Amino acid sequence: MATILIIDDDAALRRAIATTLADLGHDAAQAQDGPAALAWLERHHADAVLLDLRMPGLDGLEVLRRIRGRPDAPPVAVLTAVPTSENTIEAMRLGAADHLAKPIGREGLRALLERMLPDDEPASEASPAMAAREGDMIGMSAGMRDVQKAIGLLADSVATVLILGETGTGKEVVARAIHRHGRRARGPFVAVNCAAIPADLLESLLFGHVRGAFTGAVGDRPGAFREAEGGTLFLDEIGDMSLPMQAKLLRALQERVVTPVGGRPVPVDVRVIAATHRDLLLAVRDGAFREDLYYRLGVVPISLPPLRDRLADIVPLAEHFLALVAADGPPRRLSPDAAAALLAHAWPGNVRELLNAMQRVATLVRRPVITAADLAFLNSAPAEVRDAPAKGMMRGMIQGTDWLAGTLPEAVERLEIAMIRRAMEEAGGNRTLAAERLGIRRQLLYQKLARHGLEMSGNGTPGVPEADVDA
Repeated sequence: MATILIIDDDAALRRAIATTLADLGHDAAQAQDGPAALAWLERHHADAVLLDLRMPGLDGLEVLRRIRGRPDAPPVAVLTAVPTSENTIEAMRLGAADHLAKPIGREGLRALLERMLPDDEPASEASPAMAAREGDMIGMSAGMRDVQKAIGLLADSVATVLILGETGTGKEVVARAIHRHGRRARGPFVAVNCAAIPADLLESLLFGHVRGAFTGAVGDRPGAFREAEGGTLFLDEIGDMSLPMQAKLLRALQERVVTPVGGRPVPVDVRVIAATHRDLLLAVRDGAFREDLYYRLGVVPISLPPLRDRLADIVPLAEHFLALVAADGPPRRLSPDAAAALLAHAWPGNVRELLNAMQRVATLVRRPVITAADLAFLNSAPAEVRDAPAKGMMRGMIQGTDWLAGTLPEAVERLEIAMIRRAMEEAGGNRTLAAERLGIRRQLLYQKLARHGLEMSGNGTPGVPEADVDA
């Protein structure tokens, strides 16, 4: 039995959580705001804390900061009705054990306590996670939530980070978020694309040069390392760097010293974040990338999921991009059939392709509502390009189905059924995990399983009634 402190200004929600905790065999203490909670903690011990973010007086992040600053601080999980990537990252940076969206059900609460109280009885997977973002990181999917939590955990560290992901997945956006939320936020953020610079110029660009070091060196140049002093240096497409430059970069990372071309060694204080779309382990095996540099860069790796595996993010991202490109013009919105068309596209170019698509329709379409017909150009790419990511969104779905047949509601229903089947199969029949993958609440998934007649088969995956097999 553990003592759990619930901090929330919603009395009804506090009582509901306290009742669930009692059913799970724990004692619950309640506090209506931050000051009351901090005063309670002065007199009592809590094994874990459930903390709301939006409260009068002290907000949840400040309460979290003060709790985590106490000796023997209990683990704190943040529960909020308005999750954003900003408060997710900040909460994890401040030491939150987890960051979840309200409401949280019984099984989700049991799973949360399992993680926070490892001695308690094991439970099922976590509750569905939702996220929204007012800025440049949109992420409602489980994969992006994991990325946001990782950013919060490592933002204040000095560890080198290696961001992996396909072209267009937003690696620089993640690098900037790490910088913005960390202790070096007031320092410069300097980005260098290692693939766009000739090998013979990259050394001068990174390490600098002194006047007269080579033909054309008419003045001193500090180089990117020194320009990022006290801040962050982002090395994009590190996998395209030549082997001789890799050796020089490795030495700079190990010694924290750079040597300008024609000059003397200079110490630097800079955090390095690298990114690549290439398989560096394969490059190491092929002798195209140094193994020692790979392990030096990959102290903390972050893998970004491709957009085809982030179905819950596609429409919010599209709406966000429409709002950005229409900032100085009339507002634009997506029709239901346009949203369905976006979900059905494979997005081989990932988030960058989606941004370009929204810029195109915002420029060419004068109507306030974007329809599926306005997005017909998405199907004009060569077949080999369109079909390249087939392992993503459409793999595992019903083969031979005419997805565009019939009415829009019928087409959307077919897509919904296929997505639920795939999520349940990938989750091994675990409905809570499947709901998280789909970006919906577990109770809603139960309703959809029942409505579509997706009965559970013997192996834990959703089956279909006999009459529907050939539909």
